Order: sequence, then structure tokens, then C-alpha cells
Amino acid sequence: MKYLRILLKILLGLVGIILLFLAVSLAPVNDTPYRKTDYYANTRQRLLHLPRPLCPQTGLQAGWAKVNLTPSFTTPTGGYGVRRGEHWKTVSDSIYVRTVVLTNGSTKVALVALDLLITPPTVTEQLKKRLPEIGFQWENVFTGAIHSHNSLGGWAPGLVGGLFAGEFDQRVVDHITNAVLKSITLAQRQLAPAEVGFTQIAAPELVYNRMNNEGEVDGNIRLLKLRKKTGESALLCTYGGHATIFRAADAQYLSRDYPGVLVDQLEKQSGSFALFMAGSVGSTGSKVREEKDVFRTIRNYADSLTNRIVPALPQVKTRPDSTLELLTLPLELREPHPRVVGNWRVRPWLFYSVYGDYPSDLKALRIGQTVLLGTPCDFSGELVPALLRQAGQKGFNLMVTSFNGGYVGYITPDQYYHKQAYETQTMNWFGPENGAYFVEMMKGLLVRL
Repeated sequence: MKYLRILLKILLGLVGIILLFLAVSLAPVNDTPYRKTDYYANTRQRLLHLPRPLCPQTGLQAGWAKVNLTPSFTTPTGGYGVRRGEHWKTVSDSIYVRTVVLTNGSTKVALVALDLLITPPTVTEQLKKRLPEIGFQWENVFTGAIHSHNSLGGWAPGLVGGLFAGEFDQRVVDHITNAVLKSITLAQRQLAPAEVGFTQIAAPELVYNRMNNEGEVDGNIRLLKLRKKTGESALLCTYGGHATIFRAADAQYLSRDYPGVLVDQLEKQSGSFALFMAGSVGSTGSKVREEKDVFRTIRNYADSLTNRIVPALPQVKTRPDSTLELLTLPLELREPHPRVVGNWRVRPWLFYSVYGDYPSDLKALRIGQTVLLGTPCDFSGELVPALLRQAGQKGFNLMVTSFNGGYVGYITPDQYYHKQAYETQTMNWFGPENGAYFVEMMKGLLVRL
């Protein structure tokens, strides 16, 4: 009987500890309308007080360069948590940092495309400190990533970082940061007068909506072309197909997935310097015909894109335009809201302890009549039509990109918030109404340009 009482006390103590932990770790979802929150009011005030662009002093100049990002050591791959930090063993194709530097005499911008899953927030924080070494600030830089799930991992500390990118390795952060700085420096040395052009090509049959079979997809390939008087040219390509043709079982390869094959083909067939950024991939998968050989599947998918792009390139007319503006909007968010069950979510202290607390921005880069809107997330293509309408009212061509330096999870249409899906449950980290919130702020950036 004595032992039974002791056991009972131990069990009651354990129950008490568990209940106490739950009380300090969980809270109900806060569904306060976003326009009634402090984070909305603060971000809106920042938007209204963004600096006005400077008048051009010269015509547009551009230079470009790439730096090999393939390390001398192996790393985990970033993207598939089920790989549990497994290292790649074979370099299927080398990875790069590709950079275009632009200036009009008063504004200077570096457009940086990384052959990574995302632009790691740890790298962003290092860049903020080190960009002044080469005459830049974070506010002068627009980044994006190809979103390959077979590229470098090891760049994120904490439990969540370990799940998605493997064991943290400071060497990876330093390696990526150094490569970005070098690529900007090299591109800046190549500055020369340039013209700018844009086109888009419909390819909706190559993507599908991962969340809703009847939902919209942003199926356009978008191309920004820069052309120097020497005839040299650069092509920036964006598209919304997730770079996940390599599956979780293919952890042995370091690779750029289909964007790498696409970039290589564009450079070979057009003679241009090419770079790729993931577009609005937040609800969009790549619609592929599976082959037994995954490399053939990747080549076939890239061929489908290349065969649409290359015939359209001769029709891309470039023209002089000295307009160059980059707006950086620091973004406040609802406090962290990862849900564990029903309408219960973890409290901020727990989220920050397992993920970290990184700032995030929205970016708007205008080059001539083309605007790039950069987001710190997997941004849903279903949200793009409202932005296209706003851009059209100002006569802008629009390219929406994901992974601009912060990372806040998936941003999807608000009507999906309670949908049982990976994008809206596991990867919604900051609560309800972020679709409307992001769209409103992104529209505001378009108005400010």
C-alpha cells in the first residue's frame, strides 16, 4: 500500500508537470482581424514613410558574374526533413551564386540568385554586417533562390533548422556569405550601359495546384532581359514549379534540380548569362512525367520550359530606361502561431527557442517598367492575380519571387487556413489572414514605386 501511494504521488507529480508545461507552452489561436492589430499598424506606417526614389544621374548600367558555391566538404541537403540530415555524396551538378549589379548613378542594386533551397536567414544576418565591406547595404540587395531540395543544408541552427536543413555548420554560412560578396564584387567590375526588356510565356500545363485541384496556378514563365551595347545579355527567369523532382530518397546528390538544367540550356542556346529564381511556389508543384531515371525526368521537364522560352527570345525588345528603385519594407507579423491540435498553437517563447527569431522584409525592385516583388516565404500563386491587377494599373510588368532573405513559412489564401494540408498546418507559422496582409503590403509597395 505504501508503494502504491508513492507511485500515485509520482504519477500526480508527472501529470502536474505536464499540465504546467502545456499551460506555459500552448495558447489558443488569436484570430483578431489583422487590420486591428499593432503589427499591421506598424508595418503600414513604415510603408507610408519609405523614402522616395532618387533621380537617375546616368543611364542604366549592368554587370553580371557567377561564383561556384560547391564546397570542398559535404553537407546535409536542405528541404526534406525525412532525410534526417543525411549528407550528399555525389556532385550531380555544381551550384552557384549568380549576381547582376545595376546602377543609374544614384541607386545601386545587387540582384542575387542562389542555387539553394532558400536564402538562409543566418546568411542574411551575416550579409547585413558584411555588405558595407564592398560598398553595399542590405537595402541595396534583392535575393532569391532556386528552391532545390538537393542543395546545401547545415545553415540553420535549432531544432526546426535541424529538421529541414540538417545539423548546423557555421562553415556553410560563412561559405555562402563569402560567395555572395565575391559575386557582387565581380559583377560590379563588369558594369556597362544596358537596355532592359521583358516577356512572359504561358506554361500552366507544367504545374499543378498542390492544395486545391480546382484552384488557380500562376503558370507563366517570366523573363527579364538585360542587353549591353556589346551584345552581351543576361536573362532572369522566374517560374512557380517547385524544384522537387529529386525525391526524398535521392539524398545522395548535390544538384540544382530542373532550374539548373534550364539555366544551362538557356546559356547554351541563347548565349546569354542566365539566372533563375523561384516564383510563387507556395501552392504549386511541377507536373512531370515520371521516368525510371530521375535525371531523365529532370531533363525532360527542363526541356519543356526551354522549348517554350528560346523561340520567344528574339521577340524580346530591349530599350534604354534609367529607372532603378529598390524598396525594403521591414515586416512585422502576428506572434508565432504553429498549431499543434485544433485551434491550439505554441507560445512565442517555444517557437523562438526551436527556430530562432529572424527579421523579415518585403522587397520591391523596379528595373525600367518591370517590378520584382520579393517575399520571405513560399508565396502562393493563388495570391498573384490581385498583384497583377495592381501592377497593370501602373503599366508594370510583374515578377513575384519567394525566399528573399527571411523565412516565415508558407503564405497561402486565407480561406485555406483550416484546411488539413502540409502548407497550411505544418508550414503556417504566423497565424490567420497572412494572405490578405501580404497582398495589401505588396500592393502598397507597387503604389509607392
